[in-house]
Amino acid sequence: MEGKHLKKQVENLVEELFDEIIRHRRHLHQWPELSFEEEETSNYVRGILNRAGIDYRSNVGGHGIVALIKGNLPGDAIVALRADMDALPIQEENRVEYRSKNEGVMHACGHDVHTSSLIGACLILNQLRNEFSGTVKCIFQPAEEKLPGGASLMIKDGVLEDPKPESIIGQHVHPPLQVGKIGVKEGMYMASTDEIYLTVRGKGGHAALPQDLVDPVILTANILLALQQVVSRHGDPTIPTVLSFGKIWSSGGATNVIPGEVRLEGTFRTMNEPWREKAHKHIRQICEQVATAHGGSVELEIRNGYPFLLNDSSLTSRFWSAAVEYLGEENVVELPIRMTGEDFAYFSQEMPACFYRLGTGNPEKGITSPIHTPTFNVDEDCLKVGMGVLAFSALRELQSQQERQ
Repeated sequence: MEGKHLKKQVENLVEELFDEIIRHRRHLHQWPELSFEEEETSNYVRGILNRAGIDYRSNVGGHGIVALIKGNLPGDAIVALRADMDALPIQEENRVEYRSKNEGVMHACGHDVHTSSLIGACLILNQLRNEFSGTVKCIFQPAEEKLPGGASLMIKDGVLEDPKPESIIGQHVHPPLQVGKIGVKEGMYMASTDEIYLTVRGKGGHAALPQDLVDPVILTANILLALQQVVSRHGDPTIPTVLSFGKIWSSGGATNVIPGEVRLEGTFRTMNEPWREKAHKHIRQICEQVATAHGGSVELEIRNGYPFLLNDSSLTSRFWSAAVEYLGEENVVELPIRMTGEDFAYFSQEMPACFYRLGTGNPEKGITSPIHTPTFNVDEDCLKVGMGVLAFSALRELQSQQERQ
């Protein structure tokens, strides 16, 4: 399909569907569900697909849905689009008519926007079937917010097979970015996210008699200082890495009482899988060696989280070109690396992937709150961009695949 005609077709359908997609987004926002509990959300999406006559498979990796939209022109190119559906355990403070009706649960990370954008893209592509060749695989994913991550479970359940896409595209809301714009970063983009649970054990007792004790507080301080060597002395400075501890507490202790143990919780994040594995070994060795040297002991658990997210260079370049074609060069910006995590990374480890940011902020309307806060909201004009860019970039990617075959 010729570029200008394709763009116009998508833009016209975006305008036609906009009010409907707002209604879908507001419904989803009112009825958020936590990770692994997205049964009603899944039912709602299935109802929309049923009414549109779009084929899908449900209960993939939990409450996941996989819809297939096949173009009527000959061709076997395949691209996937992905949106997550789960919400967070946050009490919403926004005073809007569509505020959450589920106590203590809120779409504070914009997954209602992601799901609604993909619904819109499905409806657009479904109406354009006579205009393209190939297949768009639309993945509605549960449980992004909680380990082991719905993406990993859907992959185990065959989401990337039968048919197997050549590439996959996903989006995430970004409040710092003005509505109407998107942001992209080629290459290393988001970090792996491992959780560290450490218990430091010594011998507690009266604080005035330190010679009779093995002080786990002092031991913990030494361990924390020694662990800084993981990044500063063992790490490659070209690989972004963070090792941080955000929680420290003891089961006892007072001004004159040394506790028997201290507990810590932290995170290790990086963007290289071999280095990630080596760093885990360094963390374990340092903890054990420092504890032993001071007469104490440690119990360490490192829970592997999501892998790092890599935006494939070729796919991201093609996506950038499609986004510029659709939105204009001034509305596509380059973003820096982020040390936050996202389970879309599992897809990026399996095939060429591109994960971009959707601008949702509007300071003039007072829409500035960050994600994961009780006042997070979006300028709903972002839905036009969200569904339009997903649909247009998918069509352009199918064309590119076809040309390379």
